[in-house]
Amino acid sequence: MNLSRKIGIVSLVGIMGLTSCQREDQAQYFDIQLGYTGSIDLDEKTVIIPRSHFTEIKDGDFYPIILTEKNDTLPAQFDDSDGDGIWDELFFLTDLKAGEKRNFKLMLLENKPKFEKRVNVRFGVRASENDIVKPAISHTFYPDQLPGVMGYQPYQTDGPSWENDCVGFRHYLDGRNSKDVFGKKVKYMSPDDVGINEAGVTEDNYHVMEDWGRDILAVGNSVGIGGYGLRIGDHLARLGVTEQDSLNNVSETDYIVLANGPIRGLMKFDYHDWNPEGLGRTYQVEEFTSIWPGMHGYQNTVSISGIQGDEEMVIGLVNSRTDKPLVQMEVGEFQVLYTHDLQTYEKEWYLGLALIVPKEYYIGFTEAPKEGSLSNSYLARMKIEDGKQLSYYAVAAWELADEKFREEAYFKNYLKTLAENLGAEVDIQVRR
Repeated sequence: MNLSRKIGIVSLVGIMGLTSCQREDQAQYFDIQLGYTGSIDLDEKTVIIPRSHFTEIKDGDFYPIILTEKNDTLPAQFDDSDGDGIWDELFFLTDLKAGEKRNFKLMLLENKPKFEKRVNVRFGVRASENDIVKPAISHTFYPDQLPGVMGYQPYQTDGPSWENDCVGFRHYLDGRNSKDVFGKKVKYMSPDDVGINEAGVTEDNYHVMEDWGRDILAVGNSVGIGGYGLRIGDHLARLGVTEQDSLNNVSETDYIVLANGPIRGLMKFDYHDWNPEGLGRTYQVEEFTSIWPGMHGYQNTVSISGIQGDEEMVIGLVNSRTDKPLVQMEVGEFQVLYTHDLQTYEKEWYLGLALIVPKEYYIGFTEAPKEGSLSNSYLARMKIEDGKQLSYYAVAAWELADEKFREEAYFKNYLKTLAENLGAEVDIQVRR
């Protein structure tokens, strides 16, 4: 897949002119060389370069753009990946052939360039039952604000949603903390008013088919696809509560959108003072969720503080619509766990669900009970260290996004290719 967007000489001269107007002490461009020695071609490979490689760039409103060897342009983002309010990563995507070296230039613009938006993060809140939904980029959820207690749903789509050109997801910020799936039939972004009715208030209007797609996953009391909790002995501890509960077990949940650019969406969740019922323990949880174009999934990075040493992290793959056993395979540094079946709401369409987890932390899997606060799931069991981040990927591949996903063999091969891409190492050199 060719990611580049060709620009003419006039456009390139315009870009050069914009950068030449910047302050003299501002770096105007950097040379970036990527070296890839792997044996497979990489489509839309993520390139993430820490800010420490660009020490000459001062703080200010500057926008990155990447030029290829042929002066094609690639969109890029300066992203705040840790939530401290300061950008710390350059992010872009490119194709790399096996054994290839490529040369790029990072250029800085004072005017924001326009690129096709291939990802989107959407979040809306109504402050009271009498208010309409308004867009927001941050919010705090308190334990007594469960929809069942307040009598209404404050969040558009029950919480933030994020999507790319392949698939969409949503997070139940209302205390449940499950991860649900929006199946997409189109490459463009779904409308901003999904989950809002004509009166401007929250409404579940996304379980019917629209031109873009619909909600397709039955989550129930599972944690969906990619949600998580802890396993201590035989006890499964859910981060948060179910729809039937009246008080959350997390004292405060902070949410913020860190990036919502053309090629990456990034969100942060902070769960303060999580007290799983009956354990007498308190945990602090930090979660980063990100999505970029071209894959039928998202990345999640979680750290838990307060770990005492007898805990396992468990990552969920809902299995309420399939009787098939979980399939496992190793791909490089990853362990892949998946199901493939007619496992949408009414078992109407084929849907492949998968977790791609780091093999070095993988212990095995277990199956949650059919009832309870964390149920109807296959659970990947992971070693967890106090305060240490663990990254993994959740995948949902729907047949109406690509009819070939009707076939399990095609889905399995897709997972293998995706895991190889995610695990491929690229050498990065930056010169001023």
